Amino acid sequence: MDSLAILSLGFAVFVIVIIIKTARIVPQRSNYVIERLGKYSRTLDSGFHILIPFVDKVAYIHTLKEEVIDVTRQACVTKDNIQVGINGVLYIQVIDAHRASYGINDYRYAASQLAQTTMRSVIGQTSLDKTFEERAMINEAVVNALDEAAAPWGIKVLRYEISDIELPASIRDALEQQMRAERERRAAIAKSEGERQALINVSEGQKQEVINMSEAEKQKQINEAEGRAEEIELIATATAEGLRKIAIAINEPGGKEAVNLRVAEQYVKEFGNLAKVNNTMIIPAELANIGGAVASITDIVKGMRSS
Repeated sequence: MDSLAILSLGFAVFVIVIIIKTARIVPQRSNYVIERLGKYSRTLDSGFHILIPFVDKVAYIHTLKEEVIDVTRQACVTKDNIQVGINGVLYIQVIDAHRASYGINDYRYAASQLAQTTMRSVIGQTSLDKTFEERAMINEAVVNALDEAAAPWGIKVLRYEISDIELPASIRDALEQQMRAERERRAAIAKSEGERQALINVSEGQKQEVINMSEAEKQKQINEAEGRAEEIELIATATAEGLRKIAIAINEPGGKEAVNLRVAEQYVKEFGNLAKVNNTMIIPAELANIGGAVASITDIVKGMRSS
């Protein structure tokens, strides 16, 4: 019984081994590379597969998912002879399991080393300032170089990203001073622009004020001129109306005598005022006989009374 049990157990183990060697389930997004008697036979895609025991062997297992490789820090010298340390991250994907298995021994290590050498070459052609400003261009250049070199390996280089750029302490201090000076320069420019704008605003305000005052003065003069014109017109109208009434009164009976009387009275009044002011007077020849003038005025008065 013991021998039979041992044989049964050995047979069961043999069957299990045969099943393990024969049946293969390939997970999703994976490829198995099968060798038959040490030679490449086929590549198994995801699903269930049957192998020939002790003849077929799973030689390589590859994932078709995107892989992330951390590219270790490397010292690079820029175009202007500044040494910087650069860390990067590389994203690759296996697109041909056969070439990834037999095209190179370790495609991950090869891609990482190639990324380092390519990065040193690209950084060597770029100045320090451009290294910070044009990361996208540097990443694209590294990806193009890597993708072309990794094509025979069945690898697709998807992208490369610079994760960190480490500078020497002296360069960091110089850059900080440069940035500080740049900020101070921008602050000074902003302040001067503000003062300039303030002066412009003040001058514009003064200009507008002068314009407004001149417009007000102009309008004032126009109003005064219109007022004087209207005043002159009213005076002229009143004078004309008065002259018209005088003319009407003169043409009425006794009008001429009344006018002569008024003129004589005014003459005598003004002549008397002139005698009060001046000690010396010049008397017209026709008025030398003052008595005759008074008599004339008396006759005019009498004639008006009789009328």
